[in-house]
Amino acid sequence: MNYTPRQWKALGSTVRLQGHSIFVVDSGAHSDQSHLPCILMLHGYPTSSWDWESLWPMLVNNFRLITLDLLGFGFSDKPYPYHYRIDEQADIVEALVKTLHLEQFHVLAHDYGDTVAQELLARQNELASPQWLSLCLLNGGLFPETHHARPIQKLLASPLGPFITRHMGKASIHKSMRRVFGPNSQPDEELIEGYWEVINFNNGRRTLHKLIDYMKQRRQHRARWVGALTQNRIPTGLINGAADPVSGAHMVARYKEAVGSPLMIISLADIGHYPQWEAPDLVHKAYGQFLEAACN
Repeated sequence: MNYTPRQWKALGSTVRLQGHSIFVVDSGAHSDQSHLPCILMLHGYPTSSWDWESLWPMLVNNFRLITLDLLGFGFSDKPYPYHYRIDEQADIVEALVKTLHLEQFHVLAHDYGDTVAQELLARQNELASPQWLSLCLLNGGLFPETHHARPIQKLLASPLGPFITRHMGKASIHKSMRRVFGPNSQPDEELIEGYWEVINFNNGRRTLHKLIDYMKQRRQHRARWVGALTQNRIPTGLINGAADPVSGAHMVARYKEAVGSPLMIISLADIGHYPQWEAPDLVHKAYGQFLEAACN
């Protein structure tokens, strides 16, 4: 682990976006990285931008890296009760891009961030000249029909959701994570402790059953979000932990059926739902190969 959650928090700052205080980490905030290509990184559920801490030092010397805790996650505002919408998360990301005066950049996304990226991609497809230089998607439910929700996710999405969040403990998080990580890349106690700290920051555990509404929104907006992939004009790649029971090899197979082959697919055998945690070296190598192909 390169950064504990507290160290990660010290790297970033809070920015007011769309009426909310949003935690942002920008490697160019205190250094002149304007000459470097930029990567915008979007995290998953139920975690935060801290998911990128292992990749960060591998990329930061060659890229300006920007990430944020989406609304309801990590060190950002966590309003409650609140209806968390993917389109609002996309509005927040666009507001950040405007605030930082980003003109062109790469996008790297995972899980919930994949869905936010799909909404943003739909908007990019409507532009005469897209801002995005490339899009790389780690494990995520790009297609609701192949998203195999875990039992805890189903419970959180049910009327029992408020009860589950009130009584959820660190052990239940550990159990859930173990089941989606690969067999030889299981989360250690330090990682689970970090997850638990970030999830509970600012009483955030109570928002989990509200945030899980993204699964319903994926079904409601399937035509737009899958359509964003089929109409895509941006170089796109998949880096996929094939052993992931939620969105592993079966999701890649569905991508080929519904969309066709992207620029590059790199499958990581025996790696689960969180490849950036489980095999950061492999993800870094794969992402470098993708960027080389996307930029040539």
